[in-house]
Amino acid sequence: MNDEILYSPDIVDFIIRNGAYYERYILEHPGLLATTTVKDMYTICYARMNDYLEMTQYMGSDFINSVPNVMGLTDRTSLEASGIIQVQQQPYLNLNGRNVIIGFVDTGIDYTQQVFRYEDGTSKIRFIYDQSVPGNPPPAGFPLGTEYTNEQINAALASENPYDIVPQQDLAGHGTFLASVAAGRPVGDFIGAAPDSEIIMVKLKKAYPFYLNRFLVPVEQENAFEASSIMLGVEYILQKSIELNRPVVICIGLGSNYDSHDGFSHFEEYLCNISNIPGVCICTSIGNESLSRHHYTQQITQDAPANIDIQIGDNAGDLFIIITNRASDRVSVSVRSPTGELISRVPAQSGYTFTTRLVLERSEVSISYYFPVEGSGDQVTIVKIIDATPGIWTITAYGDIIVNGMIQAWLPLTGFVAPNVEFLSSNPYTTITSPSTAWGTIHCGAYNSFRNSLFPSSSWGPTRLSDDEPHLVAPGYEVGGYYPGGYGFMSGTSVATSITAGACALLLQWAIVDGHDMGFCTPLIKAYLIRGCNRTELMEYPNPQWGYGSLNLLQTFFYMRDLA
Repeated sequence: MNDEILYSPDIVDFIIRNGAYYERYILEHPGLLATTTVKDMYTICYARMNDYLEMTQYMGSDFINSVPNVMGLTDRTSLEASGIIQVQQQPYLNLNGRNVIIGFVDTGIDYTQQVFRYEDGTSKIRFIYDQSVPGNPPPAGFPLGTEYTNEQINAALASENPYDIVPQQDLAGHGTFLASVAAGRPVGDFIGAAPDSEIIMVKLKKAYPFYLNRFLVPVEQENAFEASSIMLGVEYILQKSIELNRPVVICIGLGSNYDSHDGFSHFEEYLCNISNIPGVCICTSIGNESLSRHHYTQQITQDAPANIDIQIGDNAGDLFIIITNRASDRVSVSVRSPTGELISRVPAQSGYTFTTRLVLERSEVSISYYFPVEGSGDQVTIVKIIDATPGIWTITAYGDIIVNGMIQAWLPLTGFVAPNVEFLSSNPYTTITSPSTAWGTIHCGAYNSFRNSLFPSSSWGPTRLSDDEPHLVAPGYEVGGYYPGGYGFMSGTSVATSITAGACALLLQWAIVDGHDMGFCTPLIKAYLIRGCNRTELMEYPNPQWGYGSLNLLQTFFYMRDLA
């Protein structure tokens, strides 16, 4: 099939688990346009919007689990602070990332930058998979996108007009910067963490309009990507690493607040599964949400409901709020507008959505209930306010059935909601974003390596799954690297994740390329990085801000000497 049809604005993609009872009804539906199987566990399906809505009837309460989350970027002399330069300069180790792949699923890459080229002018980028444009045909085994090989990139670099041959560009600069920090070649005084590693870059396709509307993503937000597209990108990187017979580190500098934060989405489960493959390491950023006032938590009883007050400024637009509670409980909500107009308590019925337009204001409110969600069995309540009136909105959560009584609520990721929207009674804990809410991957926070202080915005643990979060922090304040326009600086947990990914590439070279331990995978690497972290006697570890401490790769190797 020509993949151009999959770029139509009325297309929807969704994820189903292989073996689900309703699977055959989906796969036999005449409106199904394309499918891709991922790790023999999930199928990503594509259909037109009307056909998709018809297919959701087969799924019943499992419908909510088929919806791919929407994610955004987590950005806001670092290698020395992480012990990476010292490892690079250790002559007996001789580690620089040789024969290791570092893969990125991001905004693309400026392949013309000198930092991605060898001394002879050729590129260290093995593949670019651009999901944003039709391929005709797309890469083998993938439903859409364009693939550029190292040979094509080198031909482009040798020409006077490189973009005539490889037109892929990184307009946001985020992917270029992360790739330079993790794997950049020496340019002047700059060097990446794993300068001899090679790169595979996946340029993500922007989310379909159906999901941009569903999650009320602001129209000006260009960097909104579906979890299903990220899954395809990760799968592409894995397949290419197998073809090249190279170990691989995958860096995901993306995050989301749109899900239940329970770690059981299809995407998070997928990352957990592949993290256990020897020769594969997955690093994810925890987000920059601790100061955003986007998280609320409260204990309720059947006799004592909780008021979730949200301050909304002028011209804030639309609002998406997700509320979660444990499987043992059932919660229902009411909504009060700033002028006092009340939407009375809406009964909690799984799969039910109540929508109404206010009488005295221009706003529209919808309340949706989903339970039990796959994996955790928890309840998810979604409240949407369209064209929100400025002032204080109050969502009251009532306990229908209460055993645990803990409720939590999140506003969208910074950049996906107006800056003048916040919870009045916010809580900085449990602000780690998806997919770092799941098991398996290395969850990276950020700190200021100049002052040895936590980067103020770095999200705090715990997660709903574990108290031992994040795993570690790496330099994430004013880190130097390369944008498409040249050298610059970036702050945030995404750049901290790229530094950690570079450190992991050096570990994979030691373990697999140099033959010390062919079984190295994400959990092993995580354990050794945690043991080597810098810690102070003034603090207990792990803690919700620093995790087990700050990255120190040289110290990690000291603790690994008995393995050599």
